[in-house]
Amino acid sequence: MGLDHAVTKPHEALAAVLENDMVAVNDLIQARMASKHAPRIPEVTAHLVNAGGKRLRPMLTLAAAKMCGYEGVYHHYLAATVEFIHTATLLHDDVVDESAQRRGRPTANLLWDNKSSILVGDYLFSRSFQLMTETGSIDVLRILSNASATIAEGEVLQLTAAQDLRTDESVYLQVVRGKTAALFSAATEVGGVIADADATLVQALFDYGDALGIAFQIVDDLLDYQGDTKATGKNVGDDFRERKLTLPVIKAVAKADAEERAFWMRTIEKGKQVDGDLEHALMLLNKHGTLEATRQDALAWTEQAKTAMAKLPDHDIRDMLVDLADYVVARVN
Repeated sequence: MGLDHAVTKPHEALAAVLENDMVAVNDLIQARMASKHAPRIPEVTAHLVNAGGKRLRPMLTLAAAKMCGYEGVYHHYLAATVEFIHTATLLHDDVVDESAQRRGRPTANLLWDNKSSILVGDYLFSRSFQLMTETGSIDVLRILSNASATIAEGEVLQLTAAQDLRTDESVYLQVVRGKTAALFSAATEVGGVIADADATLVQALFDYGDALGIAFQIVDDLLDYQGDTKATGKNVGDDFRERKLTLPVIKAVAKADAEERAFWMRTIEKGKQVDGDLEHALMLLNKHGTLEATRQDALAWTEQAKTAMAKLPDHDIRDMLVDLADYVVARVN
């Protein structure tokens, strides 16, 4: 997905400030994704890790630690941990979704096979646990292991919820908290914990990551219906073709008459799609104003993220994280 098509890019400003730290994190990632016995592991991992992703999650860990005055090296370990967990979930996701494209390139499961993607994902999860134990912090272990379980739970919940028209906004939020926001909030929270920050600051960092992650995913779901393929690396309507019940559709189903409900039943629940269905779906989303309503939800979560950030002491990085929250939603203006 893209954070690319805007004039000012807060994630780039953040990357510039954290440049030296990110070099250390990238060195750590390269070293730890190596495998003496299974050369396919670094091959598959490198394909994703070097695909030009924004490294947003590890940057959030570094940013949180820096704001809290941390001067050690373990924030590098935690940032690498977060990136490994993220990469492992992407490898698994692409198999589950049968995706052919990720960040504008063929997916690992397409270039190699499903078995390689699953097993290398498992390897990266294991590597992430090795890294986090090296910090010696039981709190860090608790936060990141809880996040890993929540991510897996969110993915499993999505399997049943994504094609069930009874799925409402509360279930959708539970899925999003699992599959996306859990890693954002863990990334920011552990940055504060490793810096031994005050409990209220750690909570504020968690709240920021949680709200940012939810806004991020809502925008991602919105871009699927009104995004620019070149910028997002995804085709418009992929979620519809994959029969994913995302927020714009959940809102449209809630307002549907009998005929519209029958359309959603056929295309999403039963998966019987024909030419022209995507256009009809877009017409219904526009008719009920659900794309704009979804954008308003994303804006509300952005405001929550900014409110949380306001609890942290004055810092250049704090201002960048506030800008980042705004920018996430600005992508769909």
